Amino acid sequence: MKERIASHVASVHNVVMLAGLMAVGLTGSMGTTPAPTSDTLAQRVQAGKVTDAQPQQAAQIAFAPAAAAMPAPFNFKVDSYYDQLRQKLNWTPVRYAGNVLKTPDAPSRLLLAQSAAKRAGLEEVGLSYHDVYGIINAETSWIPRTGSSKDGTPNLGLAQFEPRTAKGLGITDPADPVQAVLGAALYMKEGAEWAADKLAALKLPPVQYAAKLREGVSIYYNLSVKGRNKWDGTNTARLPIETQRHIANARAGASEAAQLARVLKA
Repeated sequence: MKERIASHVASVHNVVMLAGLMAVGLTGSMGTTPAPTSDTLAQRVQAGKVTDAQPQQAAQIAFAPAAAAMPAPFNFKVDSYYDQLRQKLNWTPVRYAGNVLKTPDAPSRLLLAQSAAKRAGLEEVGLSYHDVYGIINAETSWIPRTGSSKDGTPNLGLAQFEPRTAKGLGITDPADPVQAVLGAALYMKEGAEWAADKLAALKLPPVQYAAKLREGVSIYYNLSVKGRNKWDGTNTARLPIETQRHIANARAGASEAAQLARVLKA
């Protein structure tokens, strides 16, 4: 795999730069401290090198713990699958907000997203690993770190879960990338079911329904119960700008996942 990646560095660079242009000026995360970058794809492609990523300032947005029913907790200790998955991950350094952090390389990001989507059963609700990749892109650009909500509650890891949300999903360590991405997929499944209920009465054509479903997943992931319940499937433009940015970044990330998958298979 490493040899294949090396032979396609130029192609990957073009792909991620295109995705970066799609997301310029767009930020969106449950966490607001430190402020998220709009995208760090160009930095991530420099395997083994530390490059400067200047975070953009984003307006603060409160994220309250969900009071609605959570998905059934997932048992992360069922078998050795997760340990095997962790051993397959490769990390590359990136400079973020003056600190040197690590981000999974392209194959590792795809592997995490694909595994999480399959284990969570996202096909059952019309989602795929592209969408998992997109949500993590919207949350942290795949750079695990600790942020915080407006009320100071910490948002942890790749998926930026608050401790209460993580516990409800059965996550014992939000900093663990395997748990974090699978937890995100489980939460997305809950969000897709919630969005489907909202959209049921609209009788949308398939393509429009698929787009609206994904909007709903971002809304569910990004907003509190009170905030998300203002959405009726038709009023996305009236939601907070941070949520609209989250939707756009998730869409851009899903597109990047599809492009990276094609490049890495070539």
